[in-house]
Amino acid sequence: MNTVLTLLPDFALILLGFGLRRWMALGDHFWTGLEKLIYFVLFPALLFNAITKTPLSSAAIPLIGVGATAMLGAMLLALLARPLFALTPISFASQFQCAFRFNSYIGLAVAAKLHGAAGIAAMGLLAGGMVPLANLAAVWMLARHGEMSVWRELAKNPLLLATLAALAWNLAGLSLPAPAGQFLGRLAEAAIALGLLAVGAALRLRGTLGATGRGAAAYFLGIKLLAMPAIALAAALYSGLEGIHFDIALAFAALPTASSAYILAQRMGGDGPRVAWLISASTLLGMLTLPLWLALRA
Repeated sequence: MNTVLTLLPDFALILLGFGLRRWMALGDHFWTGLEKLIYFVLFPALLFNAITKTPLSSAAIPLIGVGATAMLGAMLLALLARPLFALTPISFASQFQCAFRFNSYIGLAVAAKLHGAAGIAAMGLLAGGMVPLANLAAVWMLARHGEMSVWRELAKNPLLLATLAALAWNLAGLSLPAPAGQFLGRLAEAAIALGLLAVGAALRLRGTLGATGRGAAAYFLGIKLLAMPAIALAAALYSGLEGIHFDIALAFAALPTASSAYILAQRMGGDGPRVAWLISASTLLGMLTLPLWLALRA
């Protein structure tokens, strides 16, 4: 119950975004522009700011290892969906990413509620470490079936570029000038609140999936909300993670699918409507499953 109450303000922001999209005549162009602002400016700034301020030490290796284990496990399970549900290549490639991509807006908000600045740093490091893996797998699958260049898509991905730049900056032992740090900090502060509003505004549950579509959707949702956190829990216990790192690993794996999965599917000619439905369903169901998984934290 305490976990639910702790996360309630963040879930309320998501629901507020859903309401604002429908009650205020801001126009689709406003929300489209906001999503682009978050995706290309605010979120890369948030990642860069968090990673450059987080000391990279051997203590982070088990955390990243657990996150990678959970994500790779989800990917392997997701590969079974195509033969199980006879999905078309492009539909499978579009939905495949929904089994493992994570909503960092929600993740950073949850981490801040659980452990404050230390939680944000840990989640930022884990998310930053997993962004290349998640984007490589998602873009590769869509590019493979959509006949587009994987490397060209990766080279234009702002999340991947921000992560790599921040890791290089951190490993080089550089420090940000105070004005630059304050500038990125302001952008990072805006990213979480606006990101949660954008998550709510992007909720789309209309449309029919069909008999085959419903089965595949349930399968992908089960992987993301149940199997992936279960794998993370087992891996965290096996590796001896505890405290903040245990909590962050479990929260990371239990996050709903990122809204950027829809953007990627649309940009690469994928099955955007079905991806949008999966993102929306995982977000709403995640409001129930995420607190339940966090109740198991050590």
